[in-house]
Amino acid sequence: MGKKYMKRCLIVLLVFVFASLPYKTNKETLVKATDEYAELGHQINEILNDQRLNGSVAGISLRSADSGEILYEHFGDVRLRPASNMKLLTAAAALETLGENYRFTTEVLTDGKVNGHNLKGNLYLKGKGDPTLLKEDFDQIANGLKEKGIKKINGNLVGDDTWYDNVRLSQDLIWTDETEYYGAQVSALTLSPNTDYDTGTVIVEVSPASKVGKPAEWKLTPQTNYVNIINNAVTVAKDGKQKITIQRQHGTNTIIVEGTIPVGGGSSKEWMSVWEPTGYVLDVFKQSLKEKGIQYTGKVQMAKTPEKAMLLLEKKSMSLKEILIPFMKLSNNGHAEMLTKEMGRVVYGEGSWDKGLEVINNTIAKLGVNTKTLQLQDGSGMSHLTLIPANELSQLLFDAQNKSWFKSYLTSLPVAGDSERFVGGTLRNRMKVPPAKGNVIAKTGSLTGVSTLSGYVTTKDGERIIFSILNNNFVASGITSIEDQIATAIANYEINK
Repeated sequence: MGKKYMKRCLIVLLVFVFASLPYKTNKETLVKATDEYAELGHQINEILNDQRLNGSVAGISLRSADSGEILYEHFGDVRLRPASNMKLLTAAAALETLGENYRFTTEVLTDGKVNGHNLKGNLYLKGKGDPTLLKEDFDQIANGLKEKGIKKINGNLVGDDTWYDNVRLSQDLIWTDETEYYGAQVSALTLSPNTDYDTGTVIVEVSPASKVGKPAEWKLTPQTNYVNIINNAVTVAKDGKQKITIQRQHGTNTIIVEGTIPVGGGSSKEWMSVWEPTGYVLDVFKQSLKEKGIQYTGKVQMAKTPEKAMLLLEKKSMSLKEILIPFMKLSNNGHAEMLTKEMGRVVYGEGSWDKGLEVINNTIAKLGVNTKTLQLQDGSGMSHLTLIPANELSQLLFDAQNKSWFKSYLTSLPVAGDSERFVGGTLRNRMKVPPAKGNVIAKTGSLTGVSTLSGYVTTKDGERIIFSILNNNFVASGITSIEDQIATAIANYEINK
């Protein structure tokens, strides 16, 4: 160990600061900082003395990326809701358990035989958790069947989603989130409308008609008959208000469009989850078969593929390290939950939240996290019952550096101020100026009353610092700016000025 490290271990300042509290209290709060980072600790304490944090709790942990030593903490051992910072655990566990080159498979099978241009038997589309399937993938599958000479299917078209269990929504998901794209149902056979890969969703776009008073125009991506659009939106004069709402009725696939949109104006667009994504996939696959001139005579249904079914085709996904880019950059909840179930399936033979979370818990324990301090409820952090201390998040980020997959992990994190969507991700519009721009590499998180940011930043001295900031129970707006101030203060910090 170096002298610098030993010095930090021996000299620890215990600073009792009422002014640094994120809420008013009669009890003293322990804030720790090493001697060399005492000034930075003071700066962070001043930032936390922001009235927008009154009545809230802020858990903060700073570690040396070289030694793992805690340089500063503020309620670092207090369990708090991490929001999407939970994805840091899910991604690390997935890389460790599945491997960065892991690929998901979608299979096409039959319990019959191909006779000339006819397939005599049922056609099974078996999903095995691919979160990146698009309409064009089903076009390719249909084209593959055509290339095998199949023009007619004398049997049923069957969707098999039994790779995972049939629990579509995590138990803690808020009822009103179920219709939103970020609360979409989880199925082993699902579909995304575009390369953001928001699984189990459609895009509804509303545009003005050419004349005032006419109903607004709408379109779906992908085109599907699985959802029913009730369009009550009206085109108004050019100087009128654009106020469009797009909502799915709970428990149905009826989407209601309301409001006004000015003639000659721009469109309004929303991603909406569908009810029962397996049926959605089958409807889109039907279209692909039809477009390729392939007919079927039976019904469309959901069932398990017989064990003796013959494999006709299979579609491989992109690698896990590639999936991590939309997953982490855009904070994709569906990916987090599918990866959770996939880990349960691969390790325990059960694609469920319970088994997946068991894998995550066991894996991060091996990575050095004290899992006795955690409460994990889902893979995305949507649950308000998931609780993690900031010190354990910073510990995970420290231990991850020693893994062979760390480069893929780090690359998946949003980069502050980088306008490129799949680089800057959820930080592309934050910290747009140096020294934070391009320097702060971190995962964001947001729920009602929760805002979080955890990742890596390099100081002016060239020392990489691992940080975790968990803000909970606030009611004010603009809390992300407080996180940005802290990250920027770290980036600006010099021990020897």
